[in-house]
Amino acid sequence: MQSNPSCCYFAKLPWLLPVVLLSLVAIVAWKSTSIALAGAPAKTTESESQDTNKPTGKAEEGKETAKVVVGRGGQSNPKSSKSKGNKMDEPEYNKLTPEERWVLLNKGTEYAFTGKYTDHFVEGTYICKRCNNPLYKSDDKFHSGCGWPAFDDEIKGSIHREVDADGQRIEITCKNCGGHLGHVFNGEKMTKKDSRHCVNSISIKFVPKGKELPPVITAKKPEDPKAQDPKTKDSADTPVASPTKKP
Repeated sequence: MQSNPSCCYFAKLPWLLPVVLLSLVAIVAWKSTSIALAGAPAKTTESESQDTNKPTGKAEEGKETAKVVVGRGGQSNPKSSKSKGNKMDEPEYNKLTPEERWVLLNKGTEYAFTGKYTDHFVEGTYICKRCNNPLYKSDDKFHSGCGWPAFDDEIKGSIHREVDADGQRIEITCKNCGGHLGHVFNGEKMTKKDSRHCVNSISIKFVPKGKELPPVITAKKPEDPKAQDPKTKDSADTPVASPTKKP
């Protein structure tokens, strides 16, 4: 009976069989690890594909910039608030037409018999076109025939008087905003008060009796000593000798 050579070979080397088995197990384990490692990138790629909707680069930067803009728009900007505060030192008066600016700010005069209030006699109050300061009552208005609205008295504390540069006439302006109204004349014997405020219609606005007067846009500044001390008397309100002749 012949013996199996391979069987005799393993019989002579009993340690060889465990080594072979361990090698086979190692090979199988290595292949399993390789397969697992090979599958890992596939999962990473899948997660990256899920994040493709996220903006990157310039898109993300633009999104952040948009948030900042919205934030600034919804909150008060200290710099802009400060600049607005500086503007508030000079009141925001009513908007004027070029013609109104010419008269009120540049001391112009409208043509006689063209003003809307020359022959206007309705109960109410006449206020400054620029700042809403009440100037005259309808009870003090009269028809002078001069071509401009005429009043023989003003609402107390509303008018500022100053002699013209030529020294011949007395200019009257709104005491609140300084808008030019016209001139005042005394000694004409037209009314019992012997005074005539010759006013440009374009400088004033009429508010009918019973209607609420609009709020006055004040022109007084905190740094103005006269505004701080109400007891201070305006020297400009001192009666000035008026010429008896018309200009």
